Formats: sequence, C-alpha cells, structure tokens
Amino acid sequence: MKEITAKELQRFMEKDQTLTIIDVRETAEVADGKIPGAVNIPLGLLEFRIHDLDKSAEYILVCRSGGRSAQAVQFLENQGFDAINMVGGMLAWEGKTE
Repeated sequence: MKEITAKELQRFMEKDQTLTIIDVRETAEVADGKIPGAVNIPLGLLEFRIHDLDKSAEYILVCRSGGRSAQAVQFLENQGFDAINMVGGMLAWEGKTE
C-alpha cells in the first residue's frame, strides 16, 4: 500500500500540485473541518460512489487516524484504482482546514 504523510501532502499542496483527496470520514466528522478541496465520500458509501471516480486519476485517502482510509485504499486498489493512504489521518494534519 502506498502511503503519504500529512507533511508530504501539505508540501505538495503548497506547490499547487493537482491532487484528488477523498475524505472517508462520516459527514458529521467532516463538519469539524477537512483538508481544503477534499471530497467527502464516507467509507460505507465508497463502493456505491465508485462510478464517480476516474481510474486514470490518483487518489489520496484520508480519515481521522489512517485506519478507514487504509481500508478504502485496499478496496480501490482491488478495483484497479491508484490510491494512497495518508498515514495518521486528520490527527496528523497541521495545515488549513475548511
């Protein structure tokens, strides 16, 4: 499983690199703040929203601590997607939130 740290992700964002971030936390959790530009697709809905994703894109998956996003990465990889887990989740995120 490919992984990225919160610091690495923040550096990529500061360089204005185009990133597709999926936050797999529940809607109530995301209401407290998410990484700017992240799309919220709760883990339980990911399989139903898979048709919204592009297999040619690379996705960075985020949750609270890294566990649910790791599950999401495994699921997406099994479906032929390129996915990366942000280790430590939002607990490790020190950047801006929206």
